[in-house]
Amino acid sequence: VMDKKELAISYHDQKYNCCQAVVCSFADETGIDKETLFKAGEAFGLGMGGMEGTCGALSAGVMLAGFKNSDGNLSDPATKAATYKLSREMVKRFQEKTGSTVCKELKGIETGKVLCPCPDCIKYGVEVVEEVLGL
Repeated sequence: VMDKKELAISYHDQKYNCCQAVVCSFADETGIDKETLFKAGEAFGLGMGGMEGTCGALSAGVMLAGFKNSDGNLSDPATKAATYKLSREMVKRFQEKTGSTVCKELKGIETGKVLCPCPDCIKYGVEVVEEVLGL
């Protein structure tokens, strides 16, 4: 049986972007079907729309924080602050593990110095989800 990190890497090997690879690994835990998670994560690839911004593997974790923690109360949401806190903790831990949260910095696009290649970012994305969200 594959662990979540191996599952996420296998998805990435099947041409899922970094966000899709991480978020789809938690389909069972969220109760959301893989196709919906795949669609939700598609635009977050290559640092959001190919703009080399926030790492997709980290974006996946932030998305999962909402799925895990939001009360889904459309008329009177009460969970935003707590969800933001979870997200901040994931961002902090991801940055500590990788050296950045920005795709182009992680990949060394401008500097030539790779801080963390995509497969490792995916593993760390899964790790922070497991550590912070307990998924």
